[in-house]
Amino acid sequence: MTVRCVRLSARNPDALLTSLMLPVMLMLVFVYFFGGAIDTGTAYVTYVVPGVLVLCAGYGAAATAVGVSNDMTGGVIDRFRSLDVGGTSVLAGHVAASAVRNAVATAAVFGAAFAIGFRPDAGAAGWAAAAGVLAAYVLAFSWLSAAVGLLARSPEAASGFTFLVLFLPYPSSAFVPVETMPDWLHGFAEHQPVTPVIEALRGLLLDRPVGSAPWQALAWCGGILAVSVVASAALFRRRTA
Repeated sequence: MTVRCVRLSARNPDALLTSLMLPVMLMLVFVYFFGGAIDTGTAYVTYVVPGVLVLCAGYGAAATAVGVSNDMTGGVIDRFRSLDVGGTSVLAGHVAASAVRNAVATAAVFGAAFAIGFRPDAGAAGWAAAAGVLAAYVLAFSWLSAAVGLLARSPEAASGFTFLVLFLPYPSSAFVPVETMPDWLHGFAEHQPVTPVIEALRGLLLDRPVGSAPWQALAWCGGILAVSVVASAALFRRRTA
């Protein structure tokens, strides 16, 4: 199932190219168009890269919703069921393919970031911890996207989830410090799942104190993952009953 989903992604070069280029283009826009006007206490490229990584991961994970919806509306699920392929295998294949796509997109973001001056100070342990937090985020939101794909009645409806995931990093610490936002926005920006993930990545990659951010990030990801897996299983049974 994973190989099948990766091949399907490769057969859609437009979507694949967008998932690779959009985060890189957004990073270049923020660094070169807005970075000079934003004071973060450090080089803006250093500040913004962790946020772009999360935006990239969310965008790649959200594509899972469209893939699952295509399967549910295209008739291929009936063929899988006749071959005694369970719903868990089908959905897990989409999630694993999402992880592969995100690994490629993350490498592209890092490559562009290094080219424009990003210089992380993390040691081996910091890199490993950052990779673990990012992988947990991808896994959680990929399963959430799978559930959305099962809820949606068409691939076009499922694609709307991409907008939500792309929007989440903006009211967070991804591109500007939360303290610079209006007071009424602070509560949401500080207590949504994206912010601790970004703060954990920023601290780990730059070898700075991270406080409780990694544990908060993993708690958010674990909660989203648990709910999404259970919901996906129930929704798949309902759609194929």
